[in-house]
Amino acid sequence: MSRERFEELVGEALDEVPVELLNLMSNVVVLVEDAPPDGTEELLGLYEGYALTERGWDYAGVLPDRITIYRMPTLKVCDTETDVIDEVAITVVHEIAHHFGIDDHRLHELGWG
Repeated sequence: MSRERFEELVGEALDEVPVELLNLMSNVVVLVEDAPPDGTEELLGLYEGYALTERGWDYAGVLPDRITIYRMPTLKVCDTETDVIDEVAITVVHEIAHHFGIDDHRLHELGWG
């Protein structure tokens, strides 16, 4: 799958997130990269930054948080485009949840592993 098509799928996954939730997101960008910089082949997405629950009165003047969705590891675990669509949607929701301070343990409990 081309990078362009994968980026379209990430955009479509973001379009499925309720607008009320997107409006609550603050100072965060969503990016697509081919692979994680450290070569971790199983990492499908990564949230880097300060979750909204960790921001205090002194949170100001910082670069945006980053949600990165990794193309090659996602394609590696998927057999069909439908699988990629589903996996991208799960990964996008998973990383957005980290922005709101929800940890991996709770996400697994909720079925968003």
